Amino acid sequence: MTTMFPTMAWIGLLAWGLATAGCKPDDSPFKAENDALRKQVTKQESLLSSLQDGNKVMQQQIDLLNQELRDAKKATGSAKAEMGQLTDQLTAQLAQAKRANAEAVKTAAAQAAQQLRIEEKGAQVEALPRPLAAVAKVVEETLARHGYPVKVSFKSDQKAVYVTERKMSNPASLEASGSRNQYLITLQTLPANLTKLSVKTEFEKVTRDGRILPVSAEEVAEVERGLIREISKVLEQPSKT
Repeated sequence: MTTMFPTMAWIGLLAWGLATAGCKPDDSPFKAENDALRKQVTKQESLLSSLQDGNKVMQQQIDLLNQELRDAKKATGSAKAEMGQLTDQLTAQLAQAKRANAEAVKTAAAQAAQQLRIEEKGAQVEALPRPLAAVAKVVEETLARHGYPVKVSFKSDQKAVYVTERKMSNPASLEASGSRNQYLITLQTLPANLTKLSVKTEFEKVTRDGRILPVSAEEVAEVERGLIREISKVLEQPSKT
């Protein structure tokens, strides 16, 4: 009896161990793989969420840029329209200014010509054997060479008028030093290809302290003849024929 009991006990313990082992299989490899998959899914969900948030921000920036572009195009269109209006206004003003200037020049020339006809008495006159266009060119060159800017001028096929600025002659040129002078010159076409040159001057002598000295009619006439001689001398050159 005593020998048989221990043997039966060991047999029972072995059977219980086998039964226990058969009822609880080892699932630890599947559990680890599932945990790894869960972690990957969690990371993918987090990344997807970040990408979605980034896409929202980027879309907002794109919408903002598109709005700014539309506003810029609208502003550019308004600026172009305004520029076009300003350009049209400026063109109209320039055209009006040109017309006004042309009218002013014509009026001044007409007034000068009228004044010249009144004051032509006593002027020095000479008929030059050259056409009016050639004489007019030499007159302009001579006045410029001696420092007389033309204040008013008028030219046509039959007549030309020049009124110079009043000039103080410090160094001797056409006149003596210390004189003040202004020329009134007319050219008129004559038959046989001649040109009538008329020179009228307002000649004054001025002292250093600004006093105006009297001048004789002969002195004035000599100044007028001096300009005629200068013009004739140039016309006599072969290149001016």
